[in-house]
Amino acid sequence: MNKKEEEVLRGEKDLERERQANDPMIPDGEVNPINTDYQVGQDNVVMKVGPFGLDFHNRVFAISALVIIAFVVITLMFQAQAEPVFTTTKNWLTSNLDWFFIGAANIFVILCLFLIFSPLGKVRIGGTEASPDFSYLGWFSMLFAAGMGIGLMFYGVSEPITHFSTALGGTETNAEGIRTDWAPLGGAGGDQAAAMKLGMAATIFHWALHPWAIYAVLALGLALFSFNKGLPLTIRSIFYPILGERVWGWPGHIIDIIAILATLFGLATSLGLGASQAAAGLNFLFGWSEGATTQVLLVVGITAIATISVLVGLEAGVQRLSQVNMSLAAILMLFVIIVGPTVAIFTGFVDNLYNYVVNLPAFSNPVGREDLNYSQGWTSFYWAWWIAWSPFVGMFIARVSRGRTVREFLISVLLIPSLACIFWMTVFGTAAIDQFVSGAEEVANVDLSLQLFVMLEGLPWTGITSFVGIILVIVFFITSSDSGSLVIDTISAGGKVEAPIPQRVFWCTFEGLVAIALILGGGLVALQAMSVSAGLPFTLVLLAAGFALVQGLRSEPRVGKTTK
Repeated sequence: MNKKEEEVLRGEKDLERERQANDPMIPDGEVNPINTDYQVGQDNVVMKVGPFGLDFHNRVFAISALVIIAFVVITLMFQAQAEPVFTTTKNWLTSNLDWFFIGAANIFVILCLFLIFSPLGKVRIGGTEASPDFSYLGWFSMLFAAGMGIGLMFYGVSEPITHFSTALGGTETNAEGIRTDWAPLGGAGGDQAAAMKLGMAATIFHWALHPWAIYAVLALGLALFSFNKGLPLTIRSIFYPILGERVWGWPGHIIDIIAILATLFGLATSLGLGASQAAAGLNFLFGWSEGATTQVLLVVGITAIATISVLVGLEAGVQRLSQVNMSLAAILMLFVIIVGPTVAIFTGFVDNLYNYVVNLPAFSNPVGREDLNYSQGWTSFYWAWWIAWSPFVGMFIARVSRGRTVREFLISVLLIPSLACIFWMTVFGTAAIDQFVSGAEEVANVDLSLQLFVMLEGLPWTGITSFVGIILVIVFFITSSDSGSLVIDTISAGGKVEAPIPQRVFWCTFEGLVAIALILGGGLVALQAMSVSAGLPFTLVLLAAGFALVQGLRSEPRVGKTTK
């Protein structure tokens, strides 16, 4: 070999080392990879339609797309008949399977706690020598951002004030002795202090450990089987310990199809809630109609903006938009703290945490409940909605968590977003309840979508803060739609992260169309019905994923433990 050839070889080796250093999918240190002949995209259809290139999984994309298109067409064609179907579906699922949703969420919390305290907690994502891609501050900020969204804007006031007012009203029974009230647990009839404690604890239950345990299980599974095991970044990869090579066949296709449908309907629910709240805010500020037409126009306009961001590649712009939105949310929250009941908010944060922990066993009980309206109408819907959202949030968390140990990952994912959500609910919920106690009871009597703006009306600068609230909802709408289409496209492209843009446009468009179909086909009830319907099969998937996750962790080398 002459000198020139040696220089070329050295250059190639340097490039390879640089590639390995910059590629997060290549592990650092010891791992126990899965040896498979499967190549990412090997079952994909690669074609050109006019000037557009396509690269999608031949079965997963086709079946998912056909199901979504059929759902939109049928719902829009039979709007009058759709509403009773959605209502019946939601009522049946939440009343007959509430024990299943509540029990499954409990299992996810127990699994996370087991992994935190077991030796498996020493496994490091990305290999025994992997270092985190982000500082603690940056990582915590992203975890916090994952917990912020349309849900907190919609329910930040409405859920605390609703649970407070129903708890204050006490319990009511019909002739058969079955409770007909919506109070959580046993209520707190006539006792404002007790009603506030119970109402805030009932709210926090839906935004703390249980939902974040759901996200954590799926996120950890995606991270482990991608960064450590070397499998594609898609839901089916988690099931390799159970299915083996069959995971690349029909069993894996079905898992990914269920994940796509759950994610899309979960996103559509959030987009529909955001549209109804934005419409309510525009009606409150400018007197615009807040009916279905306005909501549909909002969905169309915002989906168009999200689609444009996909087309022109504005990922950096959307990221900056998200950061600006987080800043606006923080400013709005700080404003409410300063001009609202400041002392009650800070003392209430500690009290709410305590009351949440004290009531946690009762709220988590899946059987023998008397507060059926609360456990079925609120908790069952929430758990199904969180589960439907889990591929979206789970994939985001997985991507930013390389280099963390399992113990570090789970403690952070469970606690940081939970505390952020609890503080947000404490700030807005305490402000609303304080207004109610002071005589401004309207905040508890208007529609859920309007309660945020009625609460802000009781504070200075109503016009400005209400407009900021509308902007927050709209921008969360845009970023959720843009990011959600990327997650769905990754799954439907067989794990390819850089799939052609037209496919993301397709999913982004149909997220909006599904939201429109649900708004026209029954409104809030339809949105909730599809979240519960989509969450049901994915709950089974997620329970099996928990078992596969433990099996995958057991085979991994641990930090500080030498291998023979």
